[in-house]
Amino acid sequence: MPAASAAPLPQPQHDPATPTPTAHFRHRDPTPTRTPFTLRDILLWCVLPVLVVLGLRLFVFGLYAIPSGSMENTIMPGDRVITTHLSPRPITLRRGDIVVFKDPANWLANEGATHNSDRLIKRLIGLPGDTVECAGGGAPIVINGVPIDESAYLKPGVEPSRSAFSVTVPAGRLFVLGDNRANSADSRAHTNDGAQGLVPVGDVEGVAFMRYWPLNRVGWLSAHHDVFRAVPSRTPTS
Repeated sequence: MPAASAAPLPQPQHDPATPTPTAHFRHRDPTPTRTPFTLRDILLWCVLPVLVVLGLRLFVFGLYAIPSGSMENTIMPGDRVITTHLSPRPITLRRGDIVVFKDPANWLANEGATHNSDRLIKRLIGLPGDTVECAGGGAPIVINGVPIDESAYLKPGVEPSRSAFSVTVPAGRLFVLGDNRANSADSRAHTNDGAQGLVPVGDVEGVAFMRYWPLNRVGWLSAHHDVFRAVPSRTPTS
């Protein structure tokens, strides 16, 4: 007996009046549309970056050319350094900082500078209240009774101070020395300038933290704060 064949399924009848559904896709133009360069774009991509750079230059960072050899070998004549304008406020100045300051009493006349400038750069040794002294002749600098080892930054072969001195730093003043003590007209050389060779805190424009020129000398500048770690603080007198 032949096997029963499966009955064919009824096919849906298409009504000619009903449109056949089709997928709808949005037409995309393969060619991108060029938008005009608006004033907003000019402000965003041209003016704003310039304002940011100028703001950083005026209020945060300073650029200085080094005119003399008073900071050798840390900084050489002709080097260019970057400083932060955030010192001495709100950042607290610390012993060892390399500070840029306005010439307080015609110090530049004895610096042998090779560039026209009215700024100097030295290492901060004594803060307000400190007594800074040296017996000379190769003896170490002593701050508040504690001798310090400056071999980390002094120019090789140069003594801490050939001459003897003793200065107590009053409020609002700083005692500074060059790293090349044999060729630095620093606080030791101006004890008769009316302020004992001390720099007003308000004359400090910034703390140098990087050397950016020449390219073969690009690098960070160390403050060597660890050299002064054992030095106690003292309350300054007016």
